[in-house]
Amino acid sequence: MDAKRVKQILASPANIDVVYNGTSVWIDSLHEDETRATVHLRGPLEERSEVDISELTEA
Repeated sequence: MDAKRVKQILASPANIDVVYNGTSVWIDSLHEDETRATVHLRGPLEERSEVDISELTEA
Protein backbone atom coordinates (compact mmCIF):
# COMPACT_ATOMS: atom_id res chain seq x y z
CA MET A 1 0.00 0.00 0.00
CA ASP A 2 1.23 3.54 -0.60
CA ALA A 3 0.99 6.66 1.57
CA LYS A 4 -1.72 8.22 -0.63
CA ARG A 5 -4.03 5.21 -0.10
CA VAL A 6 -3.33 5.13 3.65
CA LYS A 7 -4.37 8.81 3.85
CA GLN A 8 -7.56 8.05 1.87
CA ILE A 9 -8.44 5.20 4.24
CA LEU A 10 -7.80 7.36 7.30
CA ALA A 11 -10.05 10.11 5.89
CA SER A 12 -12.82 7.74 4.79
CA PRO A 13 -15.97 7.23 6.89
CA ALA A 14 -16.28 3.74 5.34
CA ASN A 15 -15.10 0.58 7.08
CA ILE A 16 -12.22 -0.45 4.78
CA ASP A 17 -10.72 -3.87 5.54
CA VAL A 18 -6.93 -3.65 5.77
CA VAL A 19 -4.72 -6.69 6.30
CA TYR A 20 -1.25 -6.96 7.85
CA ASN A 21 0.46 -10.38 7.82
CA GLY A 22 -2.87 -12.13 7.23
CA THR A 23 -4.66 -10.33 10.08
CA SER A 24 -7.31 -7.60 9.83
CA VAL A 25 -6.12 -4.32 11.33
CA TRP A 26 -7.25 -0.73 11.81
CA ILE A 27 -4.86 2.01 10.70
CA ASP A 28 -4.52 4.54 13.53
CA SER A 29 -2.09 6.97 11.94
CA LEU A 30 0.47 7.51 9.23
CA HIS A 31 3.89 8.62 10.45
CA GLU A 32 5.47 11.82 9.14
CA ASP A 33 8.00 9.89 7.04
CA GLU A 34 5.01 8.35 5.18
CA THR A 35 6.63 4.91 5.14
CA ARG A 36 5.31 3.60 8.47
CA ALA A 37 1.92 3.53 10.17
CA THR A 38 0.56 2.68 13.59
CA VAL A 39 -2.08 -0.09 13.45
CA HIS A 40 -4.02 -2.24 15.87
CA LEU A 41 -5.86 -5.54 15.54
CA ARG A 42 -9.59 -5.47 14.92
CA GLY A 43 -11.42 -6.81 17.94
CA PRO A 44 -11.08 -6.56 21.70
CA LEU A 45 -7.27 -6.40 21.79
CA GLU A 46 -5.98 -2.92 21.15
CA GLU A 47 -2.26 -3.62 21.08
CA ARG A 48 -0.71 -1.13 18.70
CA SER A 49 2.22 -1.77 16.40
CA GLU A 50 4.31 0.29 14.01
CA VAL A 51 4.47 -1.34 10.58
CA ASP A 52 5.88 -0.57 7.15
CA ILE A 53 2.95 0.54 4.96
CA SER A 54 4.29 -1.57 2.07
CA GLU A 55 3.20 -4.59 4.15
CA LEU A 56 -0.44 -3.43 4.34
CA THR A 57 -3.00 -4.65 1.81
CA GLU A 58 -6.70 -4.11 1.23
CA ALA A 59 -8.81 -7.23 1.59
